[in-house]
Amino acid sequence: MTAYTIRGARAADGEPVDLFVCNDVLVDEPAPNAELVEADGLLVLPGLVDLHTHLREPGLEDSETVASGTACAARGGYTAVFAMANTDPVTDSPERARHIAELGRQANNAEVFPVGSITVGLVGEQLSPIAEMAAAGVRLFSDDGRCLMDSALMRQALELAAETDTVIAQHSQDHLLAGPDACVDERSVAGRLGLTGWPWVAESTIIARDVQLSELTGGRLHICHITTAESVDVVRWAKARGVPVSAEVTPHHLLLDSSLLSGLDTTFKVNPPLRGAGDIEALRAGLADGTIDIVGTDHAPHAAAAKRAAFPAAKPGMLGLEQALASVIETMVNTGRMNWSDVVRVMSTVPAQIGRAGGHGRPLRPGQPANLVLVDPDRRSMVDRERSASASRNNPYHGMDLPDPIEATMWAGRWTYRRT
Repeated sequence: MTAYTIRGARAADGEPVDLFVCNDVLVDEPAPNAELVEADGLLVLPGLVDLHTHLREPGLEDSETVASGTACAARGGYTAVFAMANTDPVTDSPERARHIAELGRQANNAEVFPVGSITVGLVGEQLSPIAEMAAAGVRLFSDDGRCLMDSALMRQALELAAETDTVIAQHSQDHLLAGPDACVDERSVAGRLGLTGWPWVAESTIIARDVQLSELTGGRLHICHITTAESVDVVRWAKARGVPVSAEVTPHHLLLDSSLLSGLDTTFKVNPPLRGAGDIEALRAGLADGTIDIVGTDHAPHAAAAKRAAFPAAKPGMLGLEQALASVIETMVNTGRMNWSDVVRVMSTVPAQIGRAGGHGRPLRPGQPANLVLVDPDRRSMVDRERSASASRNNPYHGMDLPDPIEATMWAGRWTYRRT
């Protein structure tokens, strides 16, 4: 038996709280011989849940493994992550989905929920066996990294989502408007940098199409990494109509802006790209007012060689799990736009609800799973990419003075990370 008494913590609403853990659940009173953990006023929150993580394994282990990626998750306060399907081979069958979940069990750092691909091989031509994967426990389907451009196929996917009570998560990028050469925000920096622009309309038009398909079919739609003011407006319009749509924003699109691209540092190359001040303000406002439902990290590790190329040819993506909460604290909490109960909502409760992550995002009460994170909201430090648990080093926050909040993470009654 493992047992802990966490004494002197504060809940998200600021109220003092003591928690008692026995094995993998919270209980009413301390168990005999429970280890005492003095929280000393730290916040205690439900473990964070990331609906959008790239763990790279199988096939891209030089960038990340399930073990290294979930170690990042634990350091970031996460107890559950959803592993995107763009691995090699693609997660487009029940057998491959079960393999991802098993890799997560072996790593034993956080619960790993496999995301199934919408289409076979991410090619966008034939639907994956969505019903069969749903029967095997997959709740979220995405071709993330590629947009499903075929409207009829997207309709079929959403119809299947309605039948199987699953979610279709779209990477909203019209590849005819933002093609393979598009690499920076067209509105704010493309002209000055002399690079091919990624226009806002390439995102919002796909979202507009998809929310109407969602309304038509009743299938639940999730919008990955929303980045523009126009996209926020479309989602707000769809929600006013009662469309079953949710949307996420990434930590980096909340905190970082396209001015960071002036030196063409490929660490800051991401898809969709970093945007300008007007878009960032719309994202922050949309998260604060509930138009944007959650924060999803889009944790996207890359080996050094993939980032060493010239900017247009370098791989897009950046690390996100370890500094996700820091970004939200800096942009939303410290500015007064959100309180800690809001943070729990967008980083734990609602992501768990969207992904049907049983046992996660639950209130910290007796009888609930012991999935939690201890947070020091006032600690700050300089981010050092060399201290990351990731196998990669493409950390856009390197050298920044940011909140450093995670004191300890507990998953299923076991500490997966403790600050030393």
